Amino acid sequence: MLDLKFIRENSEIVKEAIQNKGEDADLDLLFKRDEVRRQLLKEVENLKRVRNQTSEQIAQLKKDKKDASKLMAEMKEVSHRISELDSELREVEAELEKILLTVPNIPHPSVPIGAGEEDNVVIREWGELPHLDFTPRPHWELGEMLNILDLARAVKLAGSGFVMTIGRGALLERALINFMLDIHTRKHGYCEVLPPILSGRASMVSTGQLPKLEYDMYVVEKDDLFLIPTAEVPLTNLHRDEILKAEELPLYYTAFTPCFRRESGSYGKDTRGLMRVHEFNKVELVKFVKPQSSHQELESLVKDAEEILQLLGLPYRVRVLCTGDLSFAASKCYDLEVYAAGVDKYLEVSSCSNYEDFQARRANIRCRPLPKAKPEFVHTLNGSGVALPRTLIAIIENFQTERGTIIVPEVLRPYMGNLDEIGPEG
Repeated sequence: MLDLKFIRENSEIVKEAIQNKGEDADLDLLFKRDEVRRQLLKEVENLKRVRNQTSEQIAQLKKDKKDASKLMAEMKEVSHRISELDSELREVEAELEKILLTVPNIPHPSVPIGAGEEDNVVIREWGELPHLDFTPRPHWELGEMLNILDLARAVKLAGSGFVMTIGRGALLERALINFMLDIHTRKHGYCEVLPPILSGRASMVSTGQLPKLEYDMYVVEKDDLFLIPTAEVPLTNLHRDEILKAEELPLYYTAFTPCFRRESGSYGKDTRGLMRVHEFNKVELVKFVKPQSSHQELESLVKDAEEILQLLGLPYRVRVLCTGDLSFAASKCYDLEVYAAGVDKYLEVSSCSNYEDFQARRANIRCRPLPKAKPEFVHTLNGSGVALPRTLIAIIENFQTERGTIIVPEVLRPYMGNLDEIGPEG
């Protein structure tokens, strides 16, 4: 959330951000309701001042044994009017809050201006694309041949958009999770958390999923709880309504969770196999940092995610997202995309974002720079470290052999009983 005073004083910057992000916030209505709020506040404060002054007069009249009934009757009316105004003020402030929740974050000046994905900019690439002397199979074909994917039974269990690894495929997925958590906790300094996969409405509002993306979420209506779309939600809310000590920062957290999203694809586009799914596993990275270091922390966050792909030997590229492809809440974002030989495409496996104080303001997460200093909002960042489905796609497709087997990346072998190749069973 942006500060209302900032919006008021920088309306042109905010309007430009709304336009460049393709959002639909109504600043004119916001300013109108803000003016009403300020007028109500002024009237309430004036009446309260009159009431306080008159109360002193009444007390003095009573002390002097004089008649105060007229003033008391007047103050009864004043108190009634204050009560009415307070009620109006609460309604206006609720309206203001609702509008404020539709105003997106301001893109960082380094973010390229653009309309959508086609305007994202590749800033670096790593690794060589696989050179296969045969026509590579897509992962859904090879996975079912080797009995490591069971897509038909997943559909039977839960419907379209759901997938299932099985046997050595499930072992491969578990190996990836443990490998990534070990790297992030032992090498990169993140604290592992195993959070709930249900979150309350306040948590979803704090991170910016609500109200904008409520339709995309799986909701348990009876309890007003949401299946998390990413571990960003519980991890960012760990310190909601807290004042952190400056010496505690930066704080790094990581978590493995299932993630749930109702809108998994764009009207049938790229929906085969593991490409776009409603439920998937992911290792998430979240940082709470001091404001002055947040963009340096974003660069190191990207490097942490990149190292996973490098250790796996997966070629990838890093793209900085343009304004039109930037999320509602982010100030700046990098996407990491692995190349997969079977589908001959780059596939996003991580988005690393700096939200600056946007989420922290919603969640009321602050730090005190000095022991007696006024608290200020921290900056929050998150990124996938990394998401499983498309990483699995790249491993299956890039490391396949002409014999129809899959070479297991060396770093995963200790997690798989030293299995070095996945071939036909039996």
